[in-house]
Amino acid sequence: MESQAPFESFADFYPFYLAEHAHPVSRRLHFAGSSVALVLLGTALATQEPWLILLALVQGYAFAWVGHFFFEHNRPATFKYPLWSFMGDWRMWSDMLRGRVSF
Repeated sequence: MESQAPFESFADFYPFYLAEHAHPVSRRLHFAGSSVALVLLGTALATQEPWLILLALVQGYAFAWVGHFFFEHNRPATFKYPLWSFMGDWRMWSDMLRGRVSF
């Protein structure tokens, strides 16, 4: 079960999430991992190869965790806030794509 304290909403959580991703290399790794995951998911649907879904999850998190452990030097928010962290990753990905968060 996910602990939501001290955040009452995703809007409260997202600034924390961005602060945990302050290093530009970490943000780039998150963006790359999420982008590759999307391609793998699309490929899984097109080819009906379900193992690609697992590969998408593994490599998506691998990119992100390299960013945390080697550049941010913090624990991924996924460990404490898995759902909001997943949502935050896609929100940050979208914000980076639109130029709202820098690469």
